[in-house]
Amino acid sequence: MPHKLVIASRESRLAMWQAEHVRAALQQYYPSCDVSILGMTTRGDQILDRTLSKVGGKGLFVKELEVAMSEGRADLAVHSLKDVPMELPEGFTLTAVMEREDPRDALVSAQFASLEEMPAGTVVGTSSLRREAALRSRFPHLVIKPLRGNLDTRLGKLDRGEYGAIILAAAGLKRLGLGDRIRALIAPESSLPAAGQGALGIEIRADRPELAEWLAPLNHLPTLLAVSAERAVSRRLGGSCQVPLAAHARWRDASLQLDAFVALPDGSRQVRAHATGPVATVADAEALGTAVAGDLLAQGADGVLAALSTDSAAGPA
Repeated sequence: MPHKLVIASRESRLAMWQAEHVRAALQQYYPSCDVSILGMTTRGDQILDRTLSKVGGKGLFVKELEVAMSEGRADLAVHSLKDVPMELPEGFTLTAVMEREDPRDALVSAQFASLEEMPAGTVVGTSSLRREAALRSRFPHLVIKPLRGNLDTRLGKLDRGEYGAIILAAAGLKRLGLGDRIRALIAPESSLPAAGQGALGIEIRADRPELAEWLAPLNHLPTLLAVSAERAVSRRLGGSCQVPLAAHARWRDASLQLDAFVALPDGSRQVRAHATGPVATVADAEALGTAVAGDLLAQGADGVLAALSTDSAAGPA
């Protein structure tokens, strides 16, 4: 039984909520264990003047936490799973995935109750190329602008009138008790969520099998299987913040329904695929994800990815 555990976490309000959530779960299973939180600032928190896709993507929010674990200052790190790279650095492993919150995107606006009612020229803020591609393909008359910073910073920019509306993950708003800011939840059919959206992942050093055993009760199997399928799509297609890629799995009885798309940020080209199958193990889930990724590639997703890499090689726009 663990006597003392240290959780590494980003210091944003949402990240600290997530770490506290894990701490409370651990204390429920191990009441005598001293669980503390080591708050840290990551590169992703520091670079706020450029979009994630231009400064290196998902790993920006993870690296400092991994350094703390490798130096023995922390035992585990808690992440929003959508921020976790598909391939972890050698020596680290994703050991548990907790029950998912609402995976949908949310519209936040004081002026508008839906995307459909926004007039031409309305400025909509988003941090994600995936959301940008979905918005541009459906609403070409809207002006899509980048939106960086933590949740409170983003809401502040909206409230100051810099944007007519912003799109955020519903999960973060609900976790911080800000569900009343949501004007509309966007159906997955209109804005397919990112792989892992709404789920929390726990990362540890791979050489800590006893820690993996202690954390096993925190695993939520239906969520673990769903996000394993989603992440398999992303892994096969090299998913990062530079790629507008969505993958979203939903349970239909004992079968998992997986939808995915890859697109150009301007919404001009997109490829979609979907499959449903019985899933009982992580291997089943990953096979489903790999099959959907194969379908995307067969439909020309590699051409979209090649166009994206040409764009990024040309330098920041």
